[in-house]
Amino acid sequence: MTRAVLFPGQGSQYVGMGKSLAEVYPVARAVFEEVNDALGQNLSRLMFEGDEAELRLTENAQPALMAASMAVVRVLADGGVAISDCASHVAGHSLGEYSALCAAGALSLTDAARLLKHRGQAMQRAVPLNEGAMAAILGLEIDVVEEVVKEAATDGQVCACANDNAPGQVVISGHMAAVEAAIALAKERGAKRGLLLPVSAPFHCSLMAPAADEMREALKTASIASPVVPVITNITAAPETDPEALRRLLVEQVTGRVRWRETVLAFSGLGIDQMVELGAGKVLSGLVKRIDRSIATANIQDPADLDAFIATL
Repeated sequence: MTRAVLFPGQGSQYVGMGKSLAEVYPVARAVFEEVNDALGQNLSRLMFEGDEAELRLTENAQPALMAASMAVVRVLADGGVAISDCASHVAGHSLGEYSALCAAGALSLTDAARLLKHRGQAMQRAVPLNEGAMAAILGLEIDVVEEVVKEAATDGQVCACANDNAPGQVVISGHMAAVEAAIALAKERGAKRGLLLPVSAPFHCSLMAPAADEMREALKTASIASPVVPVITNITAAPETDPEALRRLLVEQVTGRVRWRETVLAFSGLGIDQMVELGAGKVLSGLVKRIDRSIATANIQDPADLDAFIATL
């Protein structure tokens, strides 16, 4: 079986994630402690038993999701199953790309945590609250949604396709008025639903340019090594191992489209027949099934999942 490992993005977080791993595995506990130390905050307490609204804040959710994923990676490695042993490629959705790079040895855990905290804060600073919005457009293909956002982006307003998640599931991003206009246009074109998302900023569109500038500066001094397995990046939906290319793509990712549908199709083209999602939730596994039902999926977020996965190796 040829396997890829996937890392979730924002929206997969939930209070209690990672707690059972920390209770059972000392190496998982050490991951959360290292992230707490890197950030100078008790992020693990927020993850395990905190307030859901506080955890959902971008600056908390991003490093928290990475920590939950890396706890699984470290437990596997402690049991003798390194990423390079169980996967030929890795990929992550938006912030999950940092998790993928950390899992593949390109970023240290401390650097990944600090970069994601900074990324979350920069994204929040980029656009005043309630000025931007994101919406899920369900039931239209990407080419139709591209026409819709182009039509909605009038009078200097920004509206763009932010996430091409799966056939019939595209997330758009931009100014509030333009996004609302795009929802109405999409329904006229036959969309099943147009749903505003509960996010605090319009991610993955040109309004995030100030955040991209901040991340360019932050990434200049970050140490990035060649990953032990190729990373399929959000921006190119193609394998990458060059550290400087990865650094550049992490900057472009802030304003660019997450090409998740194309990423899964790229995996299919590489002969991947199983994708394993590490960390919180099952969002990516659900998207994989919508894109290519021939690919088997699995999720690892607690000790029972770990035992079940290791038994298959």
